Amino acid sequence: MGAHWLNLGEITAVNARKFRDKVALRENNRTLTFGQLNLRANRLANALTSLGLGKGDKVSCLLENSIEIVELYLATAKTGIVINPINFRLAACEVEYIITNSDAKAVIAHEEFARYSVNEHLPGIKNFISVGDNPPPGYHNYETLLAAAPEDEPKAELNPQDPWVLLYTSGTTGKPKGVVRSHESYIAFYLISAVDFGFGETDICLNVMPLCHVNSTFFSFTFTYLGASLYIQPARRFDPAEIFDIIQREKITFISLIPTHYNLMLTVPAEKRKLYELGSIRKLLCSSAPARREMKTAVMEMFKGVELYEAYGSTEAGIVTVLKPHEQLSKLCSIGRESCGTSLVRILGPDGRPVPAGVAGELYSKGPMLFDEYHKLPEKTAQSFRDGWFSAGDMAREDEDGYYYIVDRKDNMIITGGENVYPSEIEAVIAGHPAVFDAAVIGVPDKIWGESIKAVVILREGGTASEAEIINFCAGKAASFKKPKTVAFIKAAEMPRTPTGKILHRELRRKFGSAPGAGIEPC
Repeated sequence: MGAHWLNLGEITAVNARKFRDKVALRENNRTLTFGQLNLRANRLANALTSLGLGKGDKVSCLLENSIEIVELYLATAKTGIVINPINFRLAACEVEYIITNSDAKAVIAHEEFARYSVNEHLPGIKNFISVGDNPPPGYHNYETLLAAAPEDEPKAELNPQDPWVLLYTSGTTGKPKGVVRSHESYIAFYLISAVDFGFGETDICLNVMPLCHVNSTFFSFTFTYLGASLYIQPARRFDPAEIFDIIQREKITFISLIPTHYNLMLTVPAEKRKLYELGSIRKLLCSSAPARREMKTAVMEMFKGVELYEAYGSTEAGIVTVLKPHEQLSKLCSIGRESCGTSLVRILGPDGRPVPAGVAGELYSKGPMLFDEYHKLPEKTAQSFRDGWFSAGDMAREDEDGYYYIVDRKDNMIITGGENVYPSEIEAVIAGHPAVFDAAVIGVPDKIWGESIKAVVILREGGTASEAEIINFCAGKAASFKKPKTVAFIKAAEMPRTPTGKILHRELRRKFGSAPGAGIEPC
């Protein structure tokens, strides 16, 4: 027989024996030791089984970052049930689409999200479970179910190759696709990250990212897997002062954040940041969206002595490349090199052949963190692979030292007068303007050039700049044909983003008159 890698549910039972009284999970004023967490996960697993759910069945959940969503991940891992976490910020019609497409047999939701899920459009759902003191009509109460269920370890025939998580992509280029991930793909990440990032059982991780996203299910549960502690921060809003306070109070050693989070932290005046003791932080990760040079250097200044990592990956591929702390200054704009012992990377041209160093091509990868398939989309699955290599649609280049650089999304490329322009290149230029907080670049229809370049700019608080000033600022920093022809100024709240902070260029194209019909159909 081959080796049986323990999945997250199985290893939590082991950790409950090894670290019974050690804090495993904390959320605000609620705390669970590894012993308590395992028993509650067992109760939930047995409760789900008593409702008729079994191996391979799907359970959709609309849960904020909380102890309950962690328990659900563990319970499904113990039973072979597949968890389908849904972003609670989505519109009701988007939630309905995902629940229906996933073939879920049950829904678990915080009581305030119940309006999304109990209606005549979900006839396949037999059980609704509510987290909260006042379950809506037709819902089981979460705590009541747990109280009535036994604490025994569930009995299920599990294999590392079995599906565990059904994550839906953010839909930056169309309807969300269900990404099926096995236990094995997560186990690979947990073990490799312990090597690549140097994590261990003495760490304390602060989870800020929503636990419906692959970033959190990777990095947060690494610590649960290793027997380290995890602090769960509700993802409803991001308050930098609150994050600083948690770091100081809980002695946090690691956080994974997106560039938007770091930019918000940097808006806190330095004299106020100095009021917090942030020295417990040993490692920081920046991922899920492009990080600009100025931001990363400022973060390293804010957290002096910290080891800053940057990682590139996707919901489908997992972590593909890592830029290590000692490489930050010499390769600051790079996404690094292949993840330790797991990833293979190729940069291919349209003909499927490798391109020379310095030339942009489509990034392909393969390794044990790859997803299994797109749910009910065999043609899409096949289209995403080339001879066993997967592409998320990102364009990249490799330098002579073997470091990779993301150029842009393949779908975001602008063709103006026959020239290819990658928005991220111009966005980085515009972001260098002292009055600019953030910027996005899109192509809009042009009768002469096919597409012309439009910049959508968010100014810093108190900052001022005109359209002409932004355009002129790009002169000499990019080729003339790459400069924006027009500029629109919007507020930060108006910039369409995915839950992980990626700008939705297709929504901007829709708003400003390009690419009609792309993305999710109107509700």
